[in-house]
Amino acid sequence: MKHIYTSMDIGSDSIKVVVCELFQNKLNLLAASSYPSKGIKKGLITDVEAASASIRGALHEVEGILGIPIQRVIASIPSYFAEYSIVKGKVDIPPEVGVITSEDVTSVISQAIASKSLENREFVTMLPVDFRINEELVVKDPTNHKATSLSVRGVLVTTPKKNVYSVISLLESLGIEVVDITLNNIGDFYAFRNKEIENKIGTIINIGSETTTVSLYNKGIIVKSSVVPMGGRNIDNDISYMYKTTEETSRRVKETFALANKRNANTGDMMEISTSVEKALKVNQFEVSEIVSSRLEEILNLAKKEMNILTSKQIDYMIITGGTSNMIDIEYTASLTLGKNVSIGAIKLLGIRDNKFSSCVGNIVYFISKLKLRGKNYTMIGNEESSKLATVIKSSVESSKDSMLGKLFAYFSNEQ
Repeated sequence: MKHIYTSMDIGSDSIKVVVCELFQNKLNLLAASSYPSKGIKKGLITDVEAASASIRGALHEVEGILGIPIQRVIASIPSYFAEYSIVKGKVDIPPEVGVITSEDVTSVISQAIASKSLENREFVTMLPVDFRINEELVVKDPTNHKATSLSVRGVLVTTPKKNVYSVISLLESLGIEVVDITLNNIGDFYAFRNKEIENKIGTIINIGSETTTVSLYNKGIIVKSSVVPMGGRNIDNDISYMYKTTEETSRRVKETFALANKRNANTGDMMEISTSVEKALKVNQFEVSEIVSSRLEEILNLAKKEMNILTSKQIDYMIITGGTSNMIDIEYTASLTLGKNVSIGAIKLLGIRDNKFSSCVGNIVYFISKLKLRGKNYTMIGNEESSKLATVIKSSVESSKDSMLGKLFAYFSNEQ
C-alpha cells in the first residue's frame, strides 16, 4: 500500500493543497498548489459559488500534476472561537489479554471525548497529553505495555458548528470526502516540531492575509489561541494608499521588492510601478520598506499583547509563520518587537520551502501521528490511482532524498 495524504487549507487569500507520500518514515512531496481564493473572508465562506470555483481551480492544478483525481482530503476549518478543554478517560484491560492494544488506545480516547458535553459545539480533535498505565506509569504511547487499566489525559478541541459544516458541506458538494478535520494552528506546531520545543511553553504566530493567529502550546499541546484581525493584506493596503496603486501592484512590490525591515534597504534601489495618478512612478526600497516594517511592527505588537493575555508564564519560544513570514529581513523586525526568543519558521519539504504551506504540511504530519497511535493503516487513494502515481512518486522520492523534513518524521520511527 502506498501511503498518500492530501491536505487542504481554505484561506482568504489562497487555497493551498498539498499531496505527500510517507515513504520509509519520510514525507515526500508529490504535488502542491496555491490558488487565488474568492468568496472567503477571514477564513469563513461568504460566497459558496465563488469559493467552489476557487477550490476546483486548486484541485485541478494538483490533479494535472498527478494525473489522478483528488477524492479525499484533510480539511482545515476556521479557528474562530475554538475552545480547548482538559478531558480524561479510563478503560480496564481484560485480564485474559493483559496487554494494551491499539483498540484500547482508541477506546480510552473515545471515553475521554464522551466525558465532555459538546452542546452547540462540534468536536474537532483530541490531543493526548499523556497515558497512565495502572494509574502509575506515565507514557506517551502505551501500546504493548502490560496493564490492568489505561487512563488518558488530553485536550479536547471544539469549535462552533458553523465553522465545521460550512467547510464540509462545500467540499462534499464538490464530490470531495473529508476524512479528517483540524485547525491550522495544530498543523503549524507539527510542521516545526522538534525535541528542542516539544517539552516547553511557546507560541506560534501565523500571519495570514486578513488575520493573524496567535497560539499557545504547552509541551507540544495547543492550549489556547487568539485571532488578531490584521494580516498581510493590511500591508498591501498601506502600499496602495501611499502610492495610489492597485492591490495587485502593491502586493507585487511587497513580495518582490520591499524588505520587512529598513536596516538593509537601499535608497538608491528603485522600482517603477503604475499608479492611478501618473502613468509610472519610481519608488525606492527604503521608503517602501519603512511602510512595510511599520505595519508589521503593529501586527506583531498586537500579537504580543494577545500572548500576554493567553498566559502569564514565561514563553520559551516564538515561531512566526504564514506567507508574510517569507519576507526578507523579517527576523530583524520580529526580534526588535518580540525579543530574542523569536524565530522564523522554515518549511524544509523540498519543493515547497514556503511558510504559507506550513499548516497544510503540518496537518498531514498530525494526521499520520494519529494513525500511528491508533495502529491504523490508511491511504487516501485506491489501487487504480496508486498504480497511475508510480512514475510521479518515483521521481519525487529520488529528488527528495535529502529533504530535511525527514528529520521531523523521525518521530514515527523513534530516530533522531
